[in-house]
Amino acid sequence: MRLDTDPYLERYAARVRGMSASEIRALFAVASRPEVVSFAGGMPDTSALDMDAVEAVVAAVIREDGATALQYGGGQGRAQLRELLVEVMHHEGVPGHTDDLVVTVGGQQALELIAKCFVDPGDIVLAEGPTYVGGLGALASHQADVRHVPMDADGMQVDLLEDVLDELEAEGRRPTFVYTIPNHQNPAGVSLSVDRRHRLAELAETRDLLLVEDNPYGLLDFDGKTFPSLRSLVPDRVIYVGTVSKTFAPGVRTGWIAAPRPIRDKLILLREAGDLCPSNLTQMIVERWLATQPWREQIERFQAVYRTKAHTMLRALAHEMPAGISWTVPTGAFYVWLTVPRGIDTSDLLAKAINHRVAYVPGRGFYADGAGGEQARLCFSYPEVERIEEGVVRLGELLHEELALVHAVFGDDAPQVRPRATGRATGLGG
Repeated sequence: MRLDTDPYLERYAARVRGMSASEIRALFAVASRPEVVSFAGGMPDTSALDMDAVEAVVAAVIREDGATALQYGGGQGRAQLRELLVEVMHHEGVPGHTDDLVVTVGGQQALELIAKCFVDPGDIVLAEGPTYVGGLGALASHQADVRHVPMDADGMQVDLLEDVLDELEAEGRRPTFVYTIPNHQNPAGVSLSVDRRHRLAELAETRDLLLVEDNPYGLLDFDGKTFPSLRSLVPDRVIYVGTVSKTFAPGVRTGWIAAPRPIRDKLILLREAGDLCPSNLTQMIVERWLATQPWREQIERFQAVYRTKAHTMLRALAHEMPAGISWTVPTGAFYVWLTVPRGIDTSDLLAKAINHRVAYVPGRGFYADGAGGEQARLCFSYPEVERIEEGVVRLGELLHEELALVHAVFGDDAPQVRPRATGRATGLGG
């Protein structure tokens, strides 16, 4: 038997046969080597947490409520935690009620449950292009037909969304839902403008759309600004996804969905079928953290840390990148979206990057249609500040070399490079 042949292939369900590891997952083994500066994984800087406070919270849960923490719980999640998560939503101006929420094992399970609830094979889902690779994975696992709507520096181009809706209507089809990350988007790092939020809400009403609003990063604006949530504009048409992975810690694996009651009821049934209930232990850790610790001040510390790291990366990019490279300028969260000239493929370039001791995520991982060959995601949240500078220097050296090779091969026929970006990008490519 050939080693690359799966003897169980014909036994798998159809939705499983085409699944493969994401480019991000494949990166972790090499990108985690200490000599490599990794801009790959979108990991928060948990060293910014007060670890003594975390230790005290965990110890108190076990000491005072250990028997309950280690027991089964309810499928909707603990009411006490849901009440506190509503407070987190309100801190950002997002409306919610305890009964609206379903606690999940992180935001990723939330996206999987939503896909399971709504997507039949071949159903159309509209999403920004590029979009979160985990969202694409959840949709792919249920065989969705993902169609992308282009983005620019102000987020999803809602006028182009209207064009896509018109095309689908002419075909006699309609999208199951529109998936969007409106705040400090992963991977592009840009936010949906206020005008476009209102226009998208209007479209949801006039075109009978369901919106999935994925909001891991809304509280991580570098200046502490918040923007109107889609849920605040059209609550009956929005399924809202939140998580504490970026504002507390991903290791506690706690997220939530806020949805209209009929949808909430279906989601509870689906999660009970999948894992019965979320962990009481991790729920109670988050619950005690939110109830006893200055979590708002902790978020401000995260904002300051990521602001410093973002500015470090942007300064280094401006100094080290050759002409023809452009990038977005984030105002919050974790990500810069880099665009290289035609003639360079970021997937093909990755092995060379690893040899230069720097890692990124190639852009194709963020599209369902094979686009993104000229893009890459750089995540600045996890490396130390000094390492960010080192990594950008290494990446700049590599891109200088690659551009020289392109011109050596093609000469005057070399693909034309784009102007160098010195401010917010006007387009995201792909």
